Amino acid sequence: QVQLKESGGGLVQAGGSLRLSCEASGRTFSSYAMGWFRQAPGKEREFVAYINWSSGSVYYADSVKGRFTISRDNAKNTVYLQMNSLKPEDTAIYYCAARMSGRTYALESKLGYDYWGQGTQVTVSS
Repeated sequence: QVQLKESGGGLVQAGGSLRLSCEASGRTFSSYAMGWFRQAPGKEREFVAYINWSSGSVYYADSVKGRFTISRDNAKNTVYLQMNSLKPEDTAIYYCAARMSGRTYALESKLGYDYWGQGTQVTVSS
């Protein structure tokens, strides 16, 4: 079993920055990959970023490429999402998720993730 806990959300003005954290516990994570998703009111949950826990390879949604950076600290079992140049359309609840190795769903598909955190609210004011 894996437990995920997000933190770092809040209210920020457009153009500002936030760093989200996702602390993982319960199992070793060398066989997992991690993703960040977000869900705005009335919209589907959408993919934001992905990182392979062991190799460090990353992948981003086009909407955040160049503004967001995903990273991990293996010693702390923590994944981060650095969000810069925030826009009002980035307002959403942000979730981290863990994906077991060998999953065949596309990296952007929420169906390919096995464990989810409770989410943290990010609000960007204009």
